[in-house]
Amino acid sequence: MESGISVTIDLNGNLPLAKVEDLTGKVHQLPCCIKFNGPSDVSHYFKPKSTGVIVDGLSVEEANFRGRKLQGTTVAIPHGYSGFVLGKKMPDEKRKRSEEDSSCWEMKAKFQNITLWNHDSLPSENDASLRAFHLFSVATSLHQPVSVEDLEAA
Repeated sequence: MESGISVTIDLNGNLPLAKVEDLTGKVHQLPCCIKFNGPSDVSHYFKPKSTGVIVDGLSVEEANFRGRKLQGTTVAIPHGYSGFVLGKKMPDEKRKRSEEDSSCWEMKAKFQNITLWNHDSLPSENDASLRAFHLFSVATSLHQPVSVEDLEAA
């Protein structure tokens, strides 16, 4: 008997890529848990602004959320990578919902940057979320072809 989870992710979705909603500049990682899943007029209440301060080469932004001061920075997704918002794929009307359908996901939107927020400190290159971005360069290095010159130099 095989154990594990199998998931399918459809990045083609039902829309052509040109018509997929682009959320660049609108994706935020907040240092809290929000127990609400539904529409909200976030832009009416959440208004980030630049502070003009630069720390560790990061441009600091400031916002308030439920009376708490947040400080963050916007980070671009590295070249060659993309950010996607995924949602459960709805089954075709012709097919009945099966167990397989519950593990199928599709792209709902895309983005090319993300704003990472802290509530007690300025953003820095030592933040766990920012350190995770170093994995992109590690993955690129690991998957680059090795030339004969590289082997001889080693």
